[in-house]
Amino acid sequence: MTGHDSSHLNWRKSSRSGGVDDNSSCIEVASLDGHGVGARDSKDPDGPVLHFTTTEWAAFTHHIKHATVP
Repeated sequence: MTGHDSSHLNWRKSSRSGGVDDNSSCIEVASLDGHGVGARDSKDPDGPVLHFTTTEWAAFTHHIKHATVP
């Protein structure tokens, strides 16, 4: 989605994001008007946006929620 204006999207990030300073590593996500989910670096709102289909995003978040970390 690089090169497209994403300023009209409703970007949000987890209420659990945030750290001890403003340089914490967070992503923001937004619905892409019924065409999937966009993700971007919260520190670089004008940077590139990764595009996921809703199926890809659901699989990704399911894995994060249910994965065990060694």
